[in-house]
Amino acid sequence: MSEKENVEGEGFVIKDKRSSQISEDDATFQDEQEIKDQEKQTDSSKEKETEPFQVDFSTFIMSLTSSAFYHLGDMPDPSTGKKEVNLPAVQQTIDMLIMLREKTKGNLKEDEKKLLEQLVYELQVKYVAKTKE
Repeated sequence: MSEKENVEGEGFVIKDKRSSQISEDDATFQDEQEIKDQEKQTDSSKEKETEPFQVDFSTFIMSLTSSAFYHLGDMPDPSTGKKEVNLPAVQQTIDMLIMLREKTKGNLKEDEKKLLEQLVYELQVKYVAKTKE
């Protein structure tokens, strides 16, 4: 029966294009190669898991800012799914970011300085908006 022929009752035809003429030695070699490849993938994923997370200044201030957005009620609590507002916590984070801006003046890279300014501004604007609600 050719590939194009359709016999009544058959929905599809499966053709195995793999050669069944592989020697036992070749099959063993291929199996060993597959095992080695899997071990390499496992080793590289373990290396990624054990590498320490790099914390730099930008990451640090982004972490502070994300907690402030959480306290503004912009993000839900992961455990409850509820959004809660805690304005004193937001004010405290803004104060910490302003303190960091003052204490690091002249020591930040330009992109770090811009990021810090932008985050302080955004938090202040959102804080004022929440206090007027």
